[in-house]
Amino acid sequence: MKVAWDAAKNLANQRKHDLAFEEAQELFLSGRDYLEIFDDAHSNLEDRLIAIGPIARGLVLVVWTERDEDTIRIISARWATKRERSLYANYLKENQ
Repeated sequence: MKVAWDAAKNLANQRKHDLAFEEAQELFLSGRDYLEIFDDAHSNLEDRLIAIGPIARGLVLVVWTERDEDTIRIISARWATKRERSLYANYLKENQ
């Protein structure tokens, strides 16, 4: 699988959230399980998904879209909130 992103969006995301897309892509490449949610509210032009899961520095939320069968594009990434961490913990409990 390939992971792609817009370079300018990546820089803006780093400034705003202290999280680079290079680091966030670990969520998809690590083989670890993550919670995936279809983002119905923001999918009018393209299907967008939300992934919540672990990377080396902590739990992240990544918004992404699928470009083709082998490529995903990261739209944004940030550290998971308390509520999102709880959603992920519940997901893990239900899927063990």
